[in-house]
Amino acid sequence: MAGIFKAYDIRGVVGKDLTAEVAFKIGRAFVSLLGCRRVVVGQDMRSSSATMFQELTRGLTCQGANVVRLGLCSTPMSYYANGFLGADAGIMITASHNPGEWNGFKLCRAQAVPISGATGIAEIERRVANADFAPAAKTPGTISGHDIRPEYIAHIKKLAALKRPITIAADFANAMGSLEAQALAGLLRVDALYETLDGTFPNHEANPLKTETLAALQEKVRSGHYDFGAAFDGDADRVGFVDERGEIVPMDMITLLIARSILQKQKGAILYDLRSSWTVREVIEENGGAPQQCRVGHSFIKQQMRAADALFAGELSGHYYFRENYFTESSALAVLYVANLLSQSSAPLSDLIRPLQRYFKSPEINSEVHDPVAVLARLREKFRDGRQFELDGLSVEYPDWWFNVRCSNTEPLVRLNLEAKTQAQLAERTRELLGLIRAP
Repeated sequence: MAGIFKAYDIRGVVGKDLTAEVAFKIGRAFVSLLGCRRVVVGQDMRSSSATMFQELTRGLTCQGANVVRLGLCSTPMSYYANGFLGADAGIMITASHNPGEWNGFKLCRAQAVPISGATGIAEIERRVANADFAPAAKTPGTISGHDIRPEYIAHIKKLAALKRPITIAADFANAMGSLEAQALAGLLRVDALYETLDGTFPNHEANPLKTETLAALQEKVRSGHYDFGAAFDGDADRVGFVDERGEIVPMDMITLLIARSILQKQKGAILYDLRSSWTVREVIEENGGAPQQCRVGHSFIKQQMRAADALFAGELSGHYYFRENYFTESSALAVLYVANLLSQSSAPLSDLIRPLQRYFKSPEINSEVHDPVAVLARLREKFRDGRQFELDGLSVEYPDWWFNVRCSNTEPLVRLNLEAKTQAQLAERTRELLGLIRAP
C-alpha cells in the first residue's frame, strides 16, 4: 500500500500495492472523511476496473453512501456527471496513462472540486492505514446506474460553431478517448486509430506527452488529407495535437488558440501554466483577456479557476480546462474548439500556429540531483538580478529570456523549462543552467 497515495490521485500496481481490500478501505475512508451521501463512480477499460468498482463501492455503501454507477466513461465525463447530477462527490477508477497492471482513483467533492494530497488524500491514507472509519451504516447504501454519455455528448455539441466540414485523425490508444470522442460524432469526420478498448495497451502507451507515442498518428495524417490529428491519453483527460503535416503542435500553442477563440465571444480570466511561452500571455492580452499564471497540477489550476471564475485554462501537459465543464478538463471540447477555429479560417493549422511561435523554447529537461533544494538555492543566488518569483519552484525573468526550475514531488529530480528571444541565446542559457543544476 505504501506509495499509492499521490499528490493528485491514488494509483498503484493491482494485487501488489493496490489490492481489493485496500480499495474497500478507501471507500470507507472516503465517506468517513466527506460525509457524502450520493457518489458518482465511473471506470475505465482496465481488466481490474470491475473488481476495483466492486470493492470500492462495497466500502462506500458500507458507510451508507448511495452510488451512481456511470459504467465505462472518460474522466471528463465523470466530472461532468458529478456536477450535472448534483452529486456530493465523485470517483473515477483509472490509472490514466500508466501501464495495464496499474489502477487507481481520482477523487472529487461536489461540483467536481478535486481532492489532492493536501486537501484529503493524505487524510484518507491515514484513515486506511489506521482503520479509522466512521461506524458502518445500519442500512447500507444502494447502487443505481446512470449513463452520462447522452447528456455529456449533448453538452459538447451545443458548443459547435463549424463553418465547413473538418476531418481529423484520432489515436485513442485502445483507451477511453474512443468514448470521449463520441461527443464529436456527427460534427467532425473522425478516422480512428486503435479504437478497440483494451486495458493492456497493445499498440503503445496512452500518453501523448511522450512524442514517440505519436508516430502512428503522424504517419496516418501524412498519408491522408486531414485538418489535424488528436491523441488521447488513457482516461481522456489529456489530448495532444499534430497539424495537417503531421508535425507535433506544442501544447501551449493549443492553449492560446483556444483562449483566443473563447475571448472573441466573451472576456474574462484565462489561466496558463507557468511553463508556457510568453506568447500565451501576450495573445490573451491582445484579445482583451486577463491572463493569470498558475502552478502546475490540476487541483491547483481548478482551485484558481474557480476563484477567478476563469473561462479557460491550459496546461503544458495537454490538460485543457473549461468553465463549461465545471472548471475541469474536456478533451472533446478542446478538439472541438480547434476544429471550430479551423473551419472559420482558410489557413491550415500550421499557418495559424507559425506567427504565434515568437520565441525559442526548450522542452522540459529533467536532471537527477542529490539535493534539489540546494540546487534551487544556488540558482536563486546566481540569478538574483532577475525578476524572481516562486509560484511553483523558482522562476526568473529577464527582458530577453526566462526559466523555471521545479522539484519533482516523488523523485530527486529538478525540471527545467526556459525560453529566449533567439535560438543562440536559448542554447547558451540551457548549457549554463544545466551546468549549475548538475554540478557536483
